[in-house]
Amino acid sequence: MITRFAPSPTGLLHLGHAFSALTAWDAAQAAGGQFLLRIEDIDRPRCRDEYEAAIYDDLRWLGLDWPTPVMRQSDRMGAYAVALDRLAALGVTYPCGCTRGDIKATLSAPQEGAPLQGPDGLIYPGTCRGRTMADRHPGDAIRLNMARAMEITGPLSFHDTGATQTLTAPEMIDSIGDIVLARKDIGTSYHLSVVVDDAAQNITDVIRGKDLAPATPIHVLLQRLLDLPVPTFHHHRLIRDEAGKRLAKRDDARAIRTYRDSGESPADIRHMVGL
Repeated sequence: MITRFAPSPTGLLHLGHAFSALTAWDAAQAAGGQFLLRIEDIDRPRCRDEYEAAIYDDLRWLGLDWPTPVMRQSDRMGAYAVALDRLAALGVTYPCGCTRGDIKATLSAPQEGAPLQGPDGLIYPGTCRGRTMADRHPGDAIRLNMARAMEITGPLSFHDTGATQTLTAPEMIDSIGDIVLARKDIGTSYHLSVVVDDAAQNITDVIRGKDLAPATPIHVLLQRLLDLPVPTFHHHRLIRDEAGKRLAKRDDARAIRTYRDSGESPADIRHMVGL
């Protein structure tokens, strides 16, 4: 068993991160496996060196350790470019110059009804789907043609939290649509980079929060298209505040650092998150 915890250095880790990291760590320890740390820092304008340093410090304080050097996504843009080229060679990508405002306006038109949300945000209406990669402009994003991709893979089956999930082409098209594979300002996307990195690190078990469960079919589809191993997925419960809202990085009152400074122990943190 090889699993991982992959935070982004865009803020301090909070109790939800502690629960996710400890859940993955405990699973690896129980199985005699390996726990890896990965830094997901492709969104460079929002990432800070001090937050990355705090990640290492807080996790070590919780009692976790991991092999070094740590994989950092900002060092792997070449690997993501290779994956994009492979997808383009399959004929499942196209350039897109639409802004979020363009998409929202199209989906909000009276004849279209209410905008539909998927795991990648508003489900793309297909405005640029007829374009080819040869027509790509410098400011374009790259999208996945979901219908063509599903023609190649067929129905998707994967193991998620103890059950087998199967999704057909109509389900993937209607509920997810043509996702962004590479943003114009980054050159990749979370969906693409996470599957390329999981394969590079030989991840066998992806342990993460339930909020990412809707993205799992996207990841399995990309793994199938790129001929990468499909890990087993486990999506754990989320840590919420008193109002039932999922914790966010802006919620500094529940940052691990705040509890450390107030004199709490790693055992106290485990108790707080129900471990």
